[in-house]
Amino acid sequence: INSLRHGHFGQAHIYQKKKTETFLMKKKILIVFALSLSALTSIKAQEDISLFNYWEYHSDVENSLYKHFSAIAFEQLNTRKAEINQLKTKADWLERQGIVKKKLLDLVSSFPEKTPLNAQVTGVLKKDGYKVEKVLYESKPGYYVTGAIYIPNGVKKKAPAIFYACGHSVQGFRVEIYQHVIINLVKKGFVVFTIDPMGQGERFEYWDKEKGESKFPIPDHEHSYAGAQCLISGYSTGDNFIWDAIRGIDYMLSRKEIDPERIGMTGRSGGGNITAYLGALDDRILATAPECYITSYEQLYKSIGPQCAEQNLYKMISKGLDHADFIEARAPKPTMIVSTTRDFFSIQGTRDTYAEAKKMYSALGMQDQLTMVEDDSVHKSTKKNREAMYAFFQKHLNNPGSPLDQKVSVVNPKELQVTKTGQLVTSFDKQSVFSMNVTKVETQIQNLNKLRENIESHLKNIPTNAAKYSGFDYPTQFGKATFSGRFNKSGYTLEKYLISGSGNYVLPAALFQPTQNIKNKLVMVLNTEGMETAVNQENLINTLIQSGYAVLSFDLPGIGSMGPGYLKGDSYIGNISYNQWFASVLIGKSNVGLRSEDIIRMVQFIKTNFNQYTDISALSIGALGSELIHAAVFEQDIKKIGLIKPFLSYTDIATTQFYKPDFIPFTVPGAIETYDLPDLVGKLCPRNVLIINPNSGDGSPANNSKTNQEMAFPLDVYLNQGVSEKLTLINEIEDQLLLNKVIDWLE
Repeated sequence: INSLRHGHFGQAHIYQKKKTETFLMKKKILIVFALSLSALTSIKAQEDISLFNYWEYHSDVENSLYKHFSAIAFEQLNTRKAEINQLKTKADWLERQGIVKKKLLDLVSSFPEKTPLNAQVTGVLKKDGYKVEKVLYESKPGYYVTGAIYIPNGVKKKAPAIFYACGHSVQGFRVEIYQHVIINLVKKGFVVFTIDPMGQGERFEYWDKEKGESKFPIPDHEHSYAGAQCLISGYSTGDNFIWDAIRGIDYMLSRKEIDPERIGMTGRSGGGNITAYLGALDDRILATAPECYITSYEQLYKSIGPQCAEQNLYKMISKGLDHADFIEARAPKPTMIVSTTRDFFSIQGTRDTYAEAKKMYSALGMQDQLTMVEDDSVHKSTKKNREAMYAFFQKHLNNPGSPLDQKVSVVNPKELQVTKTGQLVTSFDKQSVFSMNVTKVETQIQNLNKLRENIESHLKNIPTNAAKYSGFDYPTQFGKATFSGRFNKSGYTLEKYLISGSGNYVLPAALFQPTQNIKNKLVMVLNTEGMETAVNQENLINTLIQSGYAVLSFDLPGIGSMGPGYLKGDSYIGNISYNQWFASVLIGKSNVGLRSEDIIRMVQFIKTNFNQYTDISALSIGALGSELIHAAVFEQDIKKIGLIKPFLSYTDIATTQFYKPDFIPFTVPGAIETYDLPDLVGKLCPRNVLIINPNSGDGSPANNSKTNQEMAFPLDVYLNQGVSEKLTLINEIEDQLLLNKVIDWLE
């Protein structure tokens, strides 16, 4: 249940999210920066901060980040629609189908070679009319999957079978409604196999052994917490979910009870997602019925937004793909889309996708092979939909009988425990999504280190690679800034501006110009907590002005008054929603690239309007250091670059099991294929770079050894160019000494 209550600036914006048993509430007071200084030694916002000229027109500015990425997604999707509209004949559609299948396979190209499943049955349950065998197999060496196979009594010849993919539930496949569906299918003569997805049932990977529970009790959180690290590495953890299911089909085909020519698959919600994936990628599955998942990306962006990490294949929309392609890739095989009219997966998107896919089935002369059923309900399995699904599989898997939904007794979840302890993590010394990703990252770093050996060539390629992966596009057109008021104070003036951003939004900026000790030098200050925090809760800006520096402070999309945005997705970890980040991943963009463009717009604003400031430096506080050094690589007019409390590298985050989730929106997916933040620092040579009190991937202060290790490459670059004194690394310095160090460094 999601609610949003918001007003204009000067009012509170409260974002509230209710989970099954958990409220995740975050408050952010969005105060416009009509900032004033009552005295030079004490900067406070004393004026009426709601009075910001022309700002009311931009009252939806907190959604700028998400809406910008949505607009790009819609452009990419419209290009796809135009291509679809050109398809008329059977040959047209089949040609596109081949292209789509190749694209999908490319998106999940991390599939390994198949290895022995080492399947074992850990227990057998005898039930009314069927038996359950509890199954354990390795989808990859040392990576275990728990599941169960339900076999009707009296199976004497090969029977039709269903792979049931469960949705996002703590108990995995043991949830009552999943059991109800599975047992009904078994009662109708189907063999049914089901598994626990990662982060569910017996496969929680972030397990607190002392408390006997997951550190992330909501499966969506564990999916996305691990999945974000995979996306940093340039692939979706959906690869792992898909592979587990593909190996599940392998297991099914190893069973003598199952007819390999009559395999079906269904599942609801997250299970509908995996069903859609497998239906498109695994030709062994004859009939599929994804439930409460299929929609369209256009309607998804306009409603709940992109969901858990595994549902976001890396750059999928930018590759010209949409939900309809999951259906069209398998045409003309039998497919039923199961939906509800009040689902949070937009029913309009479901209808649009069905209508498009129906055109392909019709062009192939197989329109009766694609059907859709919808019931007037919420995101749930309804009796009407279940019976339609039973009838669908009975028809297409040649297993006639009554489709009526029966009242059945479900199996006690405890009886379905596959492992000795009830959790793989406490039963085996096993691999995890995290450990497998670390192995991938280590390979990427080995390749990156080889690139670093040829310093000149590597540094030359960094801007191109940084632009490619971050989605950065150097601004070439700059709108006219809107002046929005001035305050004259003792020792300084404050001017306020609205500056055109890279999208359909404006950036709020406050320019402080000292009237004493004037140095004609300007420092841009970027605070991850926002401009209001930078001005009112920290002493940095005050110290800079006292020292004679002009200061430009501003908010960027998703930061301060321009965030966090309305998006209501499920993937909240602490105070961070990953969903807006996922929205950028799908379209081949990043928060970092967009914000870097806007930092450069600020530089252009200064150069155009205040030419007395020929010396421009920049300081970032917190994770925005990632954006600042990207911008500085592309903008030579930023003479000095200071990073206060940044994280050190994307690699560090990807290889830290319990990383700080707040860092994720400031990472560039896939970047470590060719560069990381230390490489950008090296590219800044011979400019002055100051890094103070950096953080490790878990958010804790990094010591000297850690900092030097992470920054080994830029240290070598600066040393080789004979300017090692221009790269300064300082750890664990107190705040007052930090301010003194910053001023000394700027002199």
